[in-house]
Amino acid sequence: MLEVRDLAVNYRGISAVKDVSFCLESGQLVGIIGPNGAGKSTLIKAILGLVPAERGVVTFNSRPLKQQLGTVAYVSQRSQIDWDYPVTVWNVVMMARTLHLGWSRFPSRQSKELVQAALQRVGIWELRDRQIGELSGGQQQRVFLARALAQQAELFFFDEPFVGVDKKTEAVIFEVFGELKSAGKTLLVISHDLGVTTQVYDHFLLLNKQLIAEGSRDEVITAANLREAYGENVILLERKEEERC
Repeated sequence: MLEVRDLAVNYRGISAVKDVSFCLESGQLVGIIGPNGAGKSTLIKAILGLVPAERGVVTFNSRPLKQQLGTVAYVSQRSQIDWDYPVTVWNVVMMARTLHLGWSRFPSRQSKELVQAALQRVGIWELRDRQIGELSGGQQQRVFLARALAQQAELFFFDEPFVGVDKKTEAVIFEVFGELKSAGKTLLVISHDLGVTTQVYDHFLLLNKQLIAEGSRDEVITAANLREAYGENVILLERKEEERC
């Protein structure tokens, strides 16, 4: 169980996340939605301790999450990654194992097998010796999905994993999400897509600085909630809502 209580983040006196609280059971695929600048990425980073929170408590299985970061996998937005850094696909995924081994130890046989299995699962084993900067956007995203798998985490955070990827990669990502969910893992995914892919999520958090709505797809993605979250940009979103109904 992931529990967030009264989490707030301020940047130079400006509220980025305001008193957000929610509780998620294991084995759920959770969509975090909201307009640009709503604080979605900041919320995840504050949960993980990557940005300082003004206040709030985050626990996982009744213990402070900051004491269990080895159980967490985080895949940031692709735009935040230096794709010119000279590192191979294999080494990127192997980085996940350093949490278990430490930086000074050589990879164990088990770690090598886990990395190979992860690369095979996402369909890029044959690219293992390529530099990450040489890959397409979809292939790059699959590299970081493989790294998350190799980490053997319990709690997964993905920040806009579907931006700039092809349909094949999107299908692979959703397949892996389903497998992780079936294994009892908890996944939180930031997404801007309010179309048909929303059907795969179990739970939603609709955010605009504060939590506007939480619950199932039908409870959260309503015209009233979207209007409150998106304001003048709600017309296009309402059309998407009408298309799915």
